[in-house]
Amino acid sequence: MARITASVYTSHVPAIGAAIDQGKTGEAYWQPLFKGYDFSKQWLETNKPDVVFLVYNDHATAFSLELIPTFAIGTAAQYNPADEGWGPRPVPKVIGHPELASHIAQSVIQDDFDLTIVNRMDVDHGLTVPLSLMCGQPGEWPFKVIPFAVNVVQYPVPSGRRCYNLGKAIRKAVESFDEDLNVQIWGTGGMSHQLQGARAGLINRDWDNQWLDKLIDDPEAAAGTPHIDYVRESGSEGIELVMWLIARGAMADVDGGPKPTVKHRFYHVPASNTAVGHVILENNR
Repeated sequence: MARITASVYTSHVPAIGAAIDQGKTGEAYWQPLFKGYDFSKQWLETNKPDVVFLVYNDHATAFSLELIPTFAIGTAAQYNPADEGWGPRPVPKVIGHPELASHIAQSVIQDDFDLTIVNRMDVDHGLTVPLSLMCGQPGEWPFKVIPFAVNVVQYPVPSGRRCYNLGKAIRKAVESFDEDLNVQIWGTGGMSHQLQGARAGLINRDWDNQWLDKLIDDPEAAAGTPHIDYVRESGSEGIELVMWLIARGAMADVDGGPKPTVKHRFYHVPASNTAVGHVILENNR
């Protein structure tokens, strides 16, 4: 039986990828941020999964305003880094797990969550930056990846509650897969940031950290956060945090199991004009 052993949460700021690609990680501006992931890289070395189910949002590369799926699961064998206007990132191609991805799609759709099945797409910084933060710059990624894209770009976007319950359905699907696999689920995006308008550059440290407290200790309350709170308190792009609730919903304790262990928690500003949050939770079941 496959099982979800841990969840990882991290921002996916594109400027972080550029800093890695251009060898700037040791510069004074970037050094404090990357130091916050030193533990995470070591942790991943000793807790390497077979598959990562990676929740992210596409930034008009695989999808556009012509086609906006609310939830899209990648079922391909591999995915190339996307050209986001300045060439693809110099990172390895992403190797998928079509069998597990298709099984999850079957199970989750039968649980009444409508997914778009994607058999070919390129993946942008939303997916590759978290991989770089956790894995460094390897010749190939050390595990297979199932991309799961969520629309948090164009309203209407899914509610936190919907995302949280979807995470529960994903865990059920993973645990019903016959192969013995170690699976991690990563929720990416956020934290507080706004890229346009009069409030461009907004960062709300207090709200971010209070939301992290709820994500860890009271995920039901985090799932109940209305959209207007995200927009008012964390900026127009802060809504990306609903993607973290998919990963949190996949943890055992949300259905009465033991609470997860917090292995690492980190928060830093600024990274470009964005707050960076990062948490690792281990399942205890």
